[in-house]
Amino acid sequence: MCESIVVVAVHPDDETLGCGGTLLRLREEGAEIHWLIVTSMTPEGGFSLDAIERRNLEIEAVTKMYGFATVHCLGFTTTHLDEIPMSQLVAAISKVFQSVQPSQVFLPFQHDVHSDHQYAFSAAYSCTKGFRYPSVRKVMMMETLSETDFSHSTGGGFVPNLFIDITDQFERKMQILQVFESEMQPHPFPRSEEGVKALALLRGAAAGCRYAESFITLKEIQ
Repeated sequence: MCESIVVVAVHPDDETLGCGGTLLRLREEGAEIHWLIVTSMTPEGGFSLDAIERRNLEIEAVTKMYGFATVHCLGFTTTHLDEIPMSQLVAAISKVFQSVQPSQVFLPFQHDVHSDHQYAFSAAYSCTKGFRYPSVRKVMMMETLSETDFSHSTGGGFVPNLFIDITDQFERKMQILQVFESEMQPHPFPRSEEGVKALALLRGAAAGCRYAESFITLKEIQ
């Protein structure tokens, strides 16, 4: 049976920063991958129509580069998740999980400094309860540069217990990141090419390979 994977990206590019190489590797191994994007640029959020159109084109291009089976844009206004009733956020994510029936789920780190990440984690994690979502066999939190790296001040640092070798997928991951032109900036900005490479090298050193991505496993059923 084909594995079904969902990555919960609070903002587009989170999936690539956090687990882009892993998604590519899983797809190469025959898994079906799905992209759940929680927030969107909206006029109400202060974004211009040009910026919104550029973002939509980025999402379209990245979808093709990964080969996502489905993309689910929930459309909540970015930086305003704290204004959404938790029940509404849970219901929206639950609908996607019920449709996709994922076996593996990638979530943002619960202590990321961005409030959008914290609210999205809480809502999505509640959609992994075994008695309601029996398809879910594995749940992991990913690290997102510019959010997770500041988490030591918000309740707990990121201490991974799972490392995935992405040496063969790293260059493709970097190509995908370049599509998000407005999100990447020169070093020493955290979301820089040098920053992404440095983190992958660091996690690779811990895993005994060239490049790796790391995760905190919250649940795994064998």
